[in-house]
Amino acid sequence: MEKTLAPADLRAIIVSVDLLRSSPKESNNFNANEFLDLAQSAGLKVEDHIFSKQNFVSASHFITKGKVEELKTLVTEKDIKLVLLDCDLSPSQERNLETVLCARVLDRTGLILDIFATRAQSDIGKLQVELAQLSFLSTRLVRGWSHLERQKGGIGLRGPGETQLETDKRLVANRIKQLKKRLKTQHNQKNLNRYSRKKGENKLVALVGYTNAGKTSLFNTLTKGGLYAADKLFATLDTTTRKADFKSKTLSTMLFSDTVGFISNLPTKLVESFKATLDDLSSADLLLHVIDAADPESDFKIQQVNLILQDLGVEKIPQIRVLNKTDLIPANAIQPANEHHPEIRVSAQTGDGLDKLKAQISEMLFGEIVAGWICFSPTQSAIRSKLFDSGCIIEEKMDEHGSYQSFVEISQGMLKQFKELDGAKSLKPIQV
Repeated sequence: MEKTLAPADLRAIIVSVDLLRSSPKESNNFNANEFLDLAQSAGLKVEDHIFSKQNFVSASHFITKGKVEELKTLVTEKDIKLVLLDCDLSPSQERNLETVLCARVLDRTGLILDIFATRAQSDIGKLQVELAQLSFLSTRLVRGWSHLERQKGGIGLRGPGETQLETDKRLVANRIKQLKKRLKTQHNQKNLNRYSRKKGENKLVALVGYTNAGKTSLFNTLTKGGLYAADKLFATLDTTTRKADFKSKTLSTMLFSDTVGFISNLPTKLVESFKATLDDLSSADLLLHVIDAADPESDFKIQQVNLILQDLGVEKIPQIRVLNKTDLIPANAIQPANEHHPEIRVSAQTGDGLDKLKAQISEMLFGEIVAGWICFSPTQSAIRSKLFDSGCIIEEKMDEHGSYQSFVEISQGMLKQFKELDGAKSLKPIQV
């Protein structure tokens, strides 16, 4: 697996590249700020942040010759060991820049991979990160073995038949094959878990959204999950599923799943490697699209999330837009996110709007919840037993005639099913 950033590399210079392909300045500024946030999330101290506006890409160094000279001067003056470029570099471009700058060079994919390597906790998460790193590294092996790329000719100088570069490529390919095999076993187990969940008639609600939108904080509030949440990009890397922590027994049959945050220009290798984890979304009954209401770039991020949902083929799953972090912005400054999905304003920190969110989730999954007291005669014990098994009876007491008076909380959908049972039509609602 590729090594993560060493402590000596924590001082860095960032280069944001604007190819002048998009005219809106807001979009360009957003990309630069996001890359800066990525660097800080990796624990780097940004010594300088420079911009390169150019109409073309240099085949040898990606950035222009003048910008390379400017960057070399800064690196020498400040004794910088790490340079980050907000673009995707080819192996040769990365190698040429390192030769000129005498410093380590990382592109956007390399930085995101490093962040993922430090955040993965579960076995499947670590396997997926290693697979993505090796796929990325396989095209850059020439960097370490350029002097062994070719075998020498002549008597006494012929090699053993396989260069060091070829050996490394073979070892990496074998490791990738092993990782894919282990991941397949893990995914088969997850498929069994999904089948068991469906068989148990539990409803799954998946939280999706742009990274750092507050998904994990909301997840902890809904489930008392206690997961690590922080104001940084990719604080969550492993998908976690927990049972709802609701007072209503009907709603407590729901499961919530916290997923990896999305980001714009997510590298293809990462999308492929993490697609198995994101496949959990395909089995969800409802998506909570969590949006940072206080983010001025929320519209752009919503579009990026929608594109990834389309790529995963889950855009048709019912969805609720959750405008989170409403405590950080005045109510009249919050703009509606869309006109196609229900929209709820909440604050995971203060708890404002959570009751409305729970009610909306319940209505979309089960229909409207009906609650009230019902009298069960001794001959209706079978119906009462089914309601108990479904978790619909919240409270119960017995009257002087031996009949049970039960407080029932049931969805409209389940109510229709129970009305079809023998003896259900004679159930009597009572006032207590």
